[in-house]
Amino acid sequence: MPRITVDLSTEEIKNLVFQLPAQEFLALVDAIEARAETIAMMSVSETGFQEWNEEGEDIYDAKA
Repeated sequence: MPRITVDLSTEEIKNLVFQLPAQEFLALVDAIEARAETIAMMSVSETGFQEWNEEGEDIYDAKA
């Protein structure tokens, strides 16, 4: 199936989304919220692994 690329601004997308029926709009909001939460958690978790890059923390490196 061929892919179609559409060049829309954020404002144009917002105008299209606001035309959705209420049920579809709310489903889209839920999907966007879930994706935003995932992105936020991934960003926060990246900082938690920085300590493994410090000198002396090579105990996490498996050497066989």
